[in-house]
This record gives sequence, structure tokens and C-alpha cells, in this order.
Amino acid sequence: MIEIREIEPTRGNLKKFTQFQIDLYKGNDCYVPPLITDDVNTLDPRRNPAFDFCESAYFMAYRDGKPVGRIAAIINRQVNLKQGEHVCRFGFVDFIDDDEVSAALFKAAADWGRSKGMDTLVGPLGFTDLDHEGMLVDGFDELSTMATIYNYPYYPVHLEKLGFKQANEWLEFVMDVPDAIPDKYNRIAEIVKKKFGLRVLKYTSRKRIKEEYGHALFELINEAYADLYGYSTLTPRQIDYYVDQYISLLNLDLVTLVVDREDKLVGVGISMQSMSRALQKSRGRLFPFGWIPLLKGLKGKNDRVDLLLVAVKPEYQSKGVNALLFQDLIPHYQRLGFKWAESNPEMADNAKVQSQWEYFKRRQHRRRIAVSKKI
Repeated sequence: MIEIREIEPTRGNLKKFTQFQIDLYKGNDCYVPPLITDDVNTLDPRRNPAFDFCESAYFMAYRDGKPVGRIAAIINRQVNLKQGEHVCRFGFVDFIDDDEVSAALFKAAADWGRSKGMDTLVGPLGFTDLDHEGMLVDGFDELSTMATIYNYPYYPVHLEKLGFKQANEWLEFVMDVPDAIPDKYNRIAEIVKKKFGLRVLKYTSRKRIKEEYGHALFELINEAYADLYGYSTLTPRQIDYYVDQYISLLNLDLVTLVVDREDKLVGVGISMQSMSRALQKSRGRLFPFGWIPLLKGLKGKNDRVDLLLVAVKPEYQSKGVNALLFQDLIPHYQRLGFKWAESNPEMADNAKVQSQWEYFKRRQHRRRIAVSKKI
């Protein structure tokens, strides 16, 4: 007998909700846990500014008093209004390999969405695009990243049984860091500098980059990503939140800004040394000792870098700005000893984005999808 409980979003309950996932994947060498405090803050209506335009409900499944699954149901009113839809998202979903459990969880999410006037269930998606999204369908034997979802191979099987159909597809790539900047990139970068009067900006002060380009950076993301699947425009309050949360963690050698003659931001490339193994060692906790592997991950040697995002102002897309970004970043990758670079999920039909990797030795190593179902 499966019991479904809607949980109140207290800090204690949200920690248990997050901990379920970490326990489910114990011993899996490809799974990378979140920091529990980060997920709790994301799910907490008092902390996450996305709740200015979102609402949610959290459900856990129990059998014989033991947790066997979890799911979040989310309504993003901003995206629904923009797209003229009545969509309930599902995310933060995990369950044991049991059809009764998965059916009960998705019924709870669908019933809640329907009670709010929604007619479709879509996911896995978060509150916004800065949350994890996309169910893994290929690449289960690849080490995950801090920015992506890992799930067991049985997940897509369960959702297909429940009648979900594919709604979107993302691809991910791993590239060899080259011994030298590709000649084509160098030539394109020099042409772009002269033709458009662009230049690279580097910072050594996190305080200065926050003050001078923190807001502009996220406003550029809003422009560059506006037409992506389910994109939720970041509000000023969200931008304040993310500026404070993320910029302080970055190695500024791995952040490149491109500006025009008037110092207006036209492109940004943000990468970060892989934190996957460090997060595995921390088991999602900073205290009492989880901060030690995380600090080593930030400061120690690493052979992998995560390409967190590349954003280019729409009027400059497909004009070679990406070459300018990687002309600057590749020498830093080489100096820091990175051998491989991993892309974030890219929409499968976004040829413009995937073309930026054509001068690198690469392989597509993961694929993920969003699915939908009428409710």
C-alpha cells in the first residue's frame, strides 16, 4: 500500500525531501548530489524569489512508513501567461523502481495541477531555467555534473508506461581541451574584434564584477535565452539573488566578458572547474566535514571544466563572438591542467549553439528529454 503525503515546506521537511534523493543513489558512482542547503533554499517559498510568480506543492510516497519517492508540482504563472498555456511542471522527482510508486506520485502532481486549473503536466523542470531540468535517457554510465539531473535508466520506462510523450530534447557534449587555440578560432576572433569593435574584459575582483556587470550579465541571459524551451525571464529580485549566490563562487580566470566600444556587454562565457567528485565526497552536506572536499574541489587540481553557460546578445549571435570567448578561455584551461570540457544541456535542434564546438574533438555523451501529458 502506497501512502502519498503532501509535505509542508518547513526547513526540516525540505531537508528530508532532498535527502531522499541522496539516499536513493547511495553507491552510484555517476550520481552527483546537490548541496542540501541549495535545494532547500530553492524549494523554500520564503527564500526563492521565483515564488513571486510561482507556486508549488511537494509530495512524498511512503510504504510501510519508509519513504519510496518524491515529486514537486510547480506552476510558473509567468511562463504560462507568455505562452498562453495552463501547464503544471513536475521536478525534483525520484522514486524506487516500482510502478505503483511512480503512478501514485504522478497522480498526486496531476491532481494538484488540475485543482489549480492546469491541463498539462510537463517536466522534469524547475521553477526557472537556472534549476535542473531534463530526464536523462542516454549516458547513464557518465559522471554527472553539478548543473544536471542524474536518474536511473528505469525512470523513462516508467514515464512511458504512464503515457507521457517527449516534449523537448537536449544534448550534451564533452570536448578535449586542445593543446593550442584552433587556428580558425584565432582568425575569427581577430576579425570580430576589428569589425565590431569588441574586446575581452577580465576581472580579478568579484566585488567589481558584481558592481559593474552583475546585473548586466543576467539581463544578457534573459535576452539570449528568451526563445528557449520554457524559458522563465529572470526578474530584478531573482537577478539580485543569483548575483549574490553565484558570482562569489567563480574562479574569475574562467569568466570572460565581451563588450562593445561603449563597454556594453554583448557576450559572456562562464565556466567552472568540475565539482562532481567533491560533491560526491561531501554527500550534500557542508558540515561537519563536507566543506573540506568542496574546498579542495575549488582550489585543488582538476582535469575537467564545466561550461556552465555561454550567452551572446541576439544581434551578435552567429557572428563569431564565441570565438572571442574561447580565444581567451582556452589558455586558462591549459594553464589549470584541464583535459576535458563539458557542455551544459543544449536543445537538440539548436544548431547555432552546437556549431561552436565544431573545431574541437568532441563526442555527444548524454541526452535528456522533457515529457508531457494531458491531465
